[in-house]
Amino acid sequence: MKVPFRFLARRIPVVFAVLVPLASLPLRAQVGPPKEDRAFREVDLVELVTLDPTIRLDVRYATKNNEFGRPFYSEARAFLQRPAAEALARVQRALKASGYGLLVFDGYRPWSVTKQFWDLTPEGKKVFVANPKNGSRHNRGGAVDLTLVDLATGKEADMGGAYDEMSKRSYVTYEDGPKDALQRRDILRNAMEKEGFFVYPFEWWHFDWKDWREYAVLDVPFGSLKQPAPAPAAVR
Repeated sequence: MKVPFRFLARRIPVVFAVLVPLASLPLRAQVGPPKEDRAFREVDLVELVTLDPTIRLDVRYATKNNEFGRPFYSEARAFLQRPAAEALARVQRALKASGYGLLVFDGYRPWSVTKQFWDLTPEGKKVFVANPKNGSRHNRGGAVDLTLVDLATGKEADMGGAYDEMSKRSYVTYEDGPKDALQRRDILRNAMEKEGFFVYPFEWWHFDWKDWREYAVLDVPFGSLKQPAPAPAAVR
């Protein structure tokens, strides 16, 4: 004899209470990258310093010196898909005429790291992190976080706000900072846009490669990628 479900729910409230959260769990917890049913370009992640060793690195997510106070990468390396990496090398060469170079904070980012960022970020600050449901442009090897280095001093340039700062000073529309710092933001942005990168409105340091949509979301750790990193020039 079939027993009505409402009878079971009434007679076994504890079991019913457990089953409902378990049934809804897949809707609330994502355990892997998004499923994308379309064709993508072949993966060709290139280590930036192999194209131009004068590009400097400060990979904060390989250290505790970041917004979350803990390392997420086992190696301080930066990668982009080849066309984007080659374009960034051209930006580096072009900036020298203005007395600046590039300091890269992050490039390709495995999806699992993006998921950790999302889970650790308070609701009111999630505009500064990518939703793992869709994956990020960093996960596709199509975004880079960077700033300028003053070639005369070898020091990181003042840009009127810190990398990964979760405040209005990070917005591209921010106008209350020092005039010379905001001018440097324009120098960086203009050089990047000439080579096919576009700034993210909420983060002056984040630039997306024009063809980022043509690459799939990846969750490959740095240790599984080719091209061991030569030692980049140190930031003084």
